[in-house]
Amino acid sequence: MIDNKSKYTQLIKSEAKRLGFLSCGISKAGFLEAEAPRLEKWLNNNMNGQMQYMENHFDKRLDPTKLVEDSKSVVSLLLNYYPSENQSEKAFKISKYAYGTDYHFVIKDKLKSLLHFIQDEIGDIHGRAFVDSAPVLDKAWAAKSGLGWIGKHSNLLSQQVGSFYFIAELIIDLDLEYDSVTTDHCGTCTACIDACPTEAITEPYVVDGGKCISYFTIELRENIPTEFKGKMDDWMFGCDVCQDVCPWNRFSKSHSEPLFNPHPELLSMTKKDWEEITEDTFKKVFKNSPVKRTKFSGLKRNINFLKD
Repeated sequence: MIDNKSKYTQLIKSEAKRLGFLSCGISKAGFLEAEAPRLEKWLNNNMNGQMQYMENHFDKRLDPTKLVEDSKSVVSLLLNYYPSENQSEKAFKISKYAYGTDYHFVIKDKLKSLLHFIQDEIGDIHGRAFVDSAPVLDKAWAAKSGLGWIGKHSNLLSQQVGSFYFIAELIIDLDLEYDSVTTDHCGTCTACIDACPTEAITEPYVVDGGKCISYFTIELRENIPTEFKGKMDDWMFGCDVCQDVCPWNRFSKSHSEPLFNPHPELLSMTKKDWEEITEDTFKKVFKNSPVKRTKFSGLKRNINFLKD
């Protein structure tokens, strides 16, 4: 006879697959003991740049039971965003995750569907959905849930599908069967460290956020420091270098989410097109895109920094 824990776990994983998630792993909600000193050291070394929000809610970041009352399980989910086509090689580049509709909207809808399914099938279950929008250490939870290991570039990596996917969570007050941690398969490889244009990966598994191209082009509100002139590798929004060179991403397969398909103009635009981009074109090409976060003025700043 299958006990309820096992039955509910299989139900949730099957529904996650039906909703289009790449994989689903589950771990027991509780304090992330190993992460506490690591996060504290990273913050003390000012590796969060001007991302002051990273210093807030330290306790909540490490313990989901402080975010969701009586929570028992963290359901971690991956959603593939690897595109079937890339931008023109003659273009300023944006990170692949930003080609289509903003992932927050796409994933939030899927998570709400999953939570409603759990409530309909299992009963009075309470929980919250998280997509990169609250103090949850999503990579740590995904690794704890057996979905991969944290690579030397600090992204979650899987032998089956590499690293081009979003991570999200449902934190719920339901006991489930828990997955076990997988092993690290980076070995002696240092491809990501060697390839980082700004040397932001200061040592294996440690990224100085204040030196990362993604930080400069998205988070930083001031001018990009002149010392990084000529080191941005033509990235105008985000950066994929450490993922592009990772051998495990040979196994990436194209996503099947229509909402992540890029606006047709995005793939054909050249550097000249980007240099001459108008606000109208920006609004059209990036209508529901994560690129809106940097605003038209931010994107222009990035482009000007690359071309000057």
